[in-house]
Amino acid sequence: MGYIYINQKQKDNFVPKKEKITLGKKQKKMLSIPLFTVGILLLAIAVAPIVRYQFFESSFRQVLSPVSPSFYNRAQRVLGDNTTDYTQLSNWFNQPDKDTTNGVLDAPVKGSYLLSIPKLKIEDANVSIGGQDLAHSLIHYVQTALPGQVGSPVIFGHSVLPQFFNTKNYTTIFSTVHRLKLGDEVLLNYDGVKYKYLVDDMYETEATDLSVLEQRFDGKYLTIVTCHPPGTYLRRLVIKARIVDY
Repeated sequence: MGYIYINQKQKDNFVPKKEKITLGKKQKKMLSIPLFTVGILLLAIAVAPIVRYQFFESSFRQVLSPVSPSFYNRAQRVLGDNTTDYTQLSNWFNQPDKDTTNGVLDAPVKGSYLLSIPKLKIEDANVSIGGQDLAHSLIHYVQTALPGQVGSPVIFGHSVLPQFFNTKNYTTIFSTVHRLKLGDEVLLNYDGVKYKYLVDDMYETEATDLSVLEQRFDGKYLTIVTCHPPGTYLRRLVIKARIVDY
């Protein structure tokens, strides 16, 4: 009688060999169809709002930029690029000097205040005075008037496709400001004092247009600027409002 001894360690470490699964041409073809369909649907979801807005919804007047396109080497880009971070305000346009922005105030101020737009359900959004990072707050452009002062605070905010709008996310917070109408309220809370502004003008302008920073000293105004159409960097939407009694 013979005996066969099996090493227990080798037995415990034994792993059955997995069979390799291969797909035939017909199976690959069947799998590619739904994947292609999903890709087309995702592309349509991204592009459809831009096309609809451009051809059916846009009613804003367009203002020609007084600045030459050669001044700004990123003009005419629709969806941006992989090398430019548009959450940084300094990348929106070249930083102006006093000769190119008549009426911009000289004395820089630091700090922050709050912005609310009841119609869009934006409540107490932080506005950083002289900040740069639009991913973490709205930005009050330094050397423009403070809330309640003669002139115009100029507030920049980021926007994406409207379906991603989130009032608590600063990269999407201005994605629906194009839905504002004349007479809608914008509320600012600065240094414990509340100010109410009513929208009285909305227009599109070139991304190169530095006139959005200019100050009018015949009253108290507010300027809001974001990329436009929503989800693109092609132009700027400018919203002008005038202060009223709170």
